[in-house]
Amino acid sequence: MKNYLLLSQIIVAASVAYVWIFRYDVIIKEFKQFGLSDLTRAFVGATKVSIATLLIVGIWYPPLITIPAILMGLFMLAAQYFHFKIKNPFIKHLPSLFLLILCALITLISLDII
Repeated sequence: MKNYLLLSQIIVAASVAYVWIFRYDVIIKEFKQFGLSDLTRAFVGATKVSIATLLIVGIWYPPLITIPAILMGLFMLAAQYFHFKIKNPFIKHLPSLFLLILCALITLISLDII
């Protein structure tokens, strides 16, 4: 189970970092579609990159894993809400849905529930 935990942490952190650092043009378009401000986008981006960093640090310091996984999961839940709100096709929902599931898995494993 520990291997799944580590792999999930790396996938979530790397995905978030990739999108928010290297695919920022896509983020700008999506936040405009969602009707959210530039300030909100900056706050969400800084917070998500920070949480992703904590998930990586959690590899060496496991007590850091649970809260960042829950917070990232909440961000992914919010992403699902906004995708539904603007009636995006289901394919647009998949990345945040997949990361939401991984965040739930990380949380459950880190709390020794599964």
